[in-house]
Amino acid sequence: MYCEVMDMDQDKSSIYGTLKRRIIEFQYKPGDILNEVDLAEEFGVSRSPIRTALQELERDQLINIVPRYGAMVAAIDFRNIKGLFDVTKQLDPYATRLAVSRITPEQLQELKDIIKRMESYSTTSDYQKAINEDERFHDIIFEAASNKWLLSTALSLHIHTERLWHYCKKYFDDMSIFTRTFRLIVQALEDQDEEGAEAYAREHIEDFLSRIKEALF
Repeated sequence: MYCEVMDMDQDKSSIYGTLKRRIIEFQYKPGDILNEVDLAEEFGVSRSPIRTALQELERDQLINIVPRYGAMVAAIDFRNIKGLFDVTKQLDPYATRLAVSRITPEQLQELKDIIKRMESYSTTSDYQKAINEDERFHDIIFEAASNKWLLSTALSLHIHTERLWHYCKKYFDDMSIFTRTFRLIVQALEDQDEEGAEAYAREHIEDFLSRIKEALF
C-alpha cells in the first residue's frame, strides 16, 4: 500500500510539472482547453491525478477551471502583469541587497559563468537556454539571500515572468536584455556595494518590463 501511495504521489508531481512546463513554454497557448479525459489517456492514469494537477495549476494562476466547461490556459493580462512586477520590483532588489554580504565565492563564480555562456547564445537558436540561465541567475541570488520565505515567493512569481519571456520572444533580438544588467549586478556583489546591487537588480526588471509593454501595446 505504501508503495502504491508513493507511485501515485510521483505521478501527480510528474504530471503537474509536465503540464506546468508546457504552459510556461507556450506549448499550451492562452485560451487552450486542457481536457481531463485526453490527459488521463496520454499519461496512462485515472482522472484523479489529472484533476489534482489541474487544481495545482489553478493555484499557480496558470489555468482557470470553468465548471462544466474545462480547464482553460490563463490569458496574458497586463493588469495582472503590473501587479506581478509591483511585487518583483520590491523582492528581487531586496534579495540582491541581502546577497551582497551573504553570497559565497562559489555562487559568485556561477553567476559569472552564466553571463559568459549567455554572451555566446543566439536569441534564435538558444532562447530557451537563455531563459533557463536567467532563471538560474535569479535563483542563485535568492539562495544567497538565505531567506526561505523570499525564495519560496520568488519561485512562485518567476513562473509567470518566465512565461512572459516566451510570450514576448520576438521582441528580444539580442542577449543584452539579460547580460548588461547582470554584469553590473555581479560587479556590485564583488564590490560589496549594497545600494548598487539593489539598483541594478531594479534596473534589470525595468528593462524587461519596458519590452513587455512594447509587446502588449
